[in-house]
Amino acid sequence: MKIKAIITGSTGMVGKAVLLECLDHPEVEKVLVINRSSVDITHPKLQEIIHKDFLNLSPIEESLSGYNACFYCMGISAMGLKEEEYYKITYLMTKTFADTLLNFNPDLIFNYVSGAGTDSSEKGRMMWARVKGKTENMILKHGFKDAYCFRPGIILPEKGIQSKTNWYNTFNLTRPIFPLLKKISLVTTTTKVGKAMINAVLFPSSQKILNNKNINLLAGR
Repeated sequence: MKIKAIITGSTGMVGKAVLLECLDHPEVEKVLVINRSSVDITHPKLQEIIHKDFLNLSPIEESLSGYNACFYCMGISAMGLKEEEYYKITYLMTKTFADTLLNFNPDLIFNYVSGAGTDSSEKGRMMWARVKGKTENMILKHGFKDAYCFRPGIILPEKGIQSKTNWYNTFNLTRPIFPLLKKISLVTTTTKVGKAMINAVLFPSSQKILNNKNINLLAGR
């Protein structure tokens, strides 16, 4: 199966990791990245669209047909945000994107990047976890050919990738012990997240919500 993938959030840590693995993978034929700013990578497989308003995709919707996978890596920290704003960015933008893709690509597989601690019940005390849970539930029931929700916890950055979240970059201080940390099943890497995203399309699974342990196992397929 040749993969033609759309990636959002490829200027961030997870999205860039997924993009790099897609560009290197022989089964990935074509990649379209949609960002608010350029990822600044040139590659024969790669096409880029700069788009500012993810609540209005009508100006670019005709460019979104002909794909069989979406790796939705766009997201934001809830720190300092009120629930209304976080809900708009996390749920409404994702739903708008999913609605449009389903309309143009009914056989698409949608991989959504969530996070460890997400609340599937949508009733917990943590605002971000409730909103993420609502978004996951929407994606899994949306009607795609298949869908997976990735809930990474600790991710070790590789291949020069850095997070836009400053505190996350403190992991660079632990780089000398990365080889030991990688052996822990509760820890994953940016490379493994990227490979697992691709393998979720190539090797369908009944496991739809993937934590770090699941991600590591899927990456090794």
